[in-house]
Amino acid sequence: MKPTSHHPVVHLELLTGDLARACVFYTQLFGWRAESVDAGNGPYQALDPGEGIGAGVVEGNTPRPIWLPYVEVGDIAEATTRARELGACVPIDSREGPAGWRSVVAAPCGAPIALWQSKR
Repeated sequence: MKPTSHHPVVHLELLTGDLARACVFYTQLFGWRAESVDAGNGPYQALDPGEGIGAGVVEGNTPRPIWLPYVEVGDIAEATTRARELGACVPIDSREGPAGWRSVVAAPCGAPIALWQSKR
């Protein structure tokens, strides 16, 4: 992956132990529309926070809720390999989903971030 000044955050995903409660909170606080989506791995709610970025809520076993930003990359395999070279661990290696490929890397400081390559 060549260094570039433009790898935008394109999606925010909330991992929570209580999907319904989280969705009620964000829809009531911000007016974001929530929509059930079949992601193939269990309940998923897409949120519409406005132009330019997508969001979603997934329920899972987590000690505390966490927002995971998705950063767009041109080549998921290359970006994941580069993250490893820079000392990241890779809790989720590159995998294909309905709209693209993602991996999750954790920086040496421990903060996770998702890498995203769209099928478009």
